[in-house]
Amino acid sequence: MDRTEKAEVIEEIKENINKSTAVYLVDYNGIDVEEINGLRKQMREEGLKYKVYKNTFMQKAISDLDKYPEFSNLLVGMTGVIFANEENFVTPAKIIKKFSDDKKKFSLKGCYIDTTFYGDKDLKTLATMPTKDEVMAGIVGSISAPISGIVGAVNAVMRDIVGLVDEICKKKAA
Repeated sequence: MDRTEKAEVIEEIKENINKSTAVYLVDYNGIDVEEINGLRKQMREEGLKYKVYKNTFMQKAISDLDKYPEFSNLLVGMTGVIFANEENFVTPAKIIKKFSDDKKKFSLKGCYIDTTFYGDKDLKTLATMPTKDEVMAGIVGSISAPISGIVGAVNAVMRDIVGLVDEICKKKAA
């Protein structure tokens, strides 16, 4: 790989970092081609980007951007990078945790969500965080709950009135 190609790869990394809300580093040691292809497909379906770069290229990119200082110590061995946007910044943690629990492979080295670093010990916490869609569904459910309560109360009053009118009609008819 010549200097121009190396510079292009580093620029690609910087561009991916700048477009991402979250960047995850994973250790993919021991994973076969079929498994990694399955993971890539799953990540693509979730709107994530999974890439493998040389550690030195990643180091140069984060150094140039002056971002993610904690990654410097993690860029050793077999390292994959997952880029996520604001729509799905916890989805990688869910995928990593599930695969790691099932296969005992593919572990989190660390990640940054915005400017906050989370280490490998934080995976369980990250994986249980709600996604943006889950949060939105909860908000909609909270908003609609009082409305359905009001509708139920109005229906109960109407039912009572109908029952009362029915009783009055029966008494007058008798």
